[in-house]
Amino acid sequence: MTATLAGLLAGTDANAPAIGAPGRAWLTYGDLRALAAQTAAQLHGFGIGTGDRVAIVLPNGPEMAAAFIAIAQAAVTAPLNPAYRQEEFEFYLKDLKAKALVVPAGIDGPATAAAKACGVQILRLETRPELPAGQFTLSGAAAVAAASDAAPGPGDVALILHTSGTTSRPKIVPLLQSNVVASARNIGASLALTRDDRCLNVMPLFHIHGLIAAVTTSLAAGASIWCAPGFDALKFFGWMKDAKPTWYTAVPTMHQAILSRAARNRDAIDAVPLRFLRSSSASLPAQVMLELAKTFAAPVIEAYGMTEATHQMTSNPLPPRAQKPGSVGLAAGPLVRTAHEVENRLVDGTGEVVISGGNVTQGYEGNPDANARSFFEAEGRRWFRTGDQGAIDGEGYLTLTGRLKEIINRGGEKISPLEVDGVLLDHPAIVQAVAFAMPHPKLGEEVAAAVVLREGHSATERDIRDFAASRMADFKVPRRVIILDEIPKGATGKLQRIGLAEKLGLGAP
Repeated sequence: MTATLAGLLAGTDANAPAIGAPGRAWLTYGDLRALAAQTAAQLHGFGIGTGDRVAIVLPNGPEMAAAFIAIAQAAVTAPLNPAYRQEEFEFYLKDLKAKALVVPAGIDGPATAAAKACGVQILRLETRPELPAGQFTLSGAAAVAAASDAAPGPGDVALILHTSGTTSRPKIVPLLQSNVVASARNIGASLALTRDDRCLNVMPLFHIHGLIAAVTTSLAAGASIWCAPGFDALKFFGWMKDAKPTWYTAVPTMHQAILSRAARNRDAIDAVPLRFLRSSSASLPAQVMLELAKTFAAPVIEAYGMTEATHQMTSNPLPPRAQKPGSVGLAAGPLVRTAHEVENRLVDGTGEVVISGGNVTQGYEGNPDANARSFFEAEGRRWFRTGDQGAIDGEGYLTLTGRLKEIINRGGEKISPLEVDGVLLDHPAIVQAVAFAMPHPKLGEEVAAAVVLREGHSATERDIRDFAASRMADFKVPRRVIILDEIPKGATGKLQRIGLAEKLGLGAP
């Protein structure tokens, strides 16, 4: 079978359900294949073909899922966050060299203004509520000459995303058709997905986690994907009853919000037993993993992924093998090793996590310096540096100790923020915690933490620091604990360590 999205979707029964959504009929696999063919023909008529870049700015939901899958079978997809401002859209459209922008019909906003400013062709996506979930047509100006109708091959780019630019200019990550297919098959194998499975998607679909782990992996397995219009903890259990999923995947902050409402939604949990839950994109605190498993009476499969790996690198295995709380599991697709953090060689013990395999990007676009820093050859393979520090135990389970950029360097003492998080989350009054570095005039960096208290509980900064001091060495105890109603998050729901001191006004005293 060809290592392309079209090949991936070719074998499933045409009448099987593919994409669903609240209050909509199911789009079948036959419908989806017809939609892909129709979309390709429309794009070719607009002068867009293999290698041309199409930015997609759509709300979360079935049309976004279907547009990604259909457009990627004819051109290069570049999903963007609909919450961006015009200046941000202009940056990304120029950086991507986008040829077209897909937006909902009848809506003008920052994305269309940016496209007009950049001279990018605007394509309108039209749908109607009575159509099956994800069904759409595109409208736009016909090209003087149609593009070639040659279909993308395994070596053509299917998806372009930017890395998050918290500490530097965002880097362009091109992912080939073969990368996407390899990752979808890896994830499907690690989750033992079958055509009987159904994923409830609450992840944003401008992000690698939702696009690959939820949508593409489900469709690669011939399973079904039910697309919520975003994440809403208040609606989650109602969606469970409607969708009847066998699993869902989310980031830790979403799982924590779901847990906070689980007790009053016991009926939905009992009515729709899940085969497993999946967590990725940030480290899942061990306490949350254990509480989720107990609440849903299902294994919690924590995975470790990143954009450059087309998402998944490791995954905790399904039972009867063990899920180790605090570990991101076993290699689940690419080879996973640790390397010296400066020298280009593999090491045993703690080091920088490195990967090699068919799901790994071939390199950043137009950034030779980043490629020189991020890739190296060793033991006859090309390895990618993840920027994460970790260690692999005797059974092959990887435990992360933090992002190398997030490791707190307190006067030469290196402190893992994840370790501090774990201690703080054992405090009975704390529901969320994120440790981070704050500037210090003599030590360079000092430990700080932001926490959210459980509803109905109270604690002071002194209480929390005393609790931490009883469980860890003094140099690891946060010197400042900021109690917040909500910890700042990124667009995908990840807690933000880098830059948090500045956001909270914790400059050098």
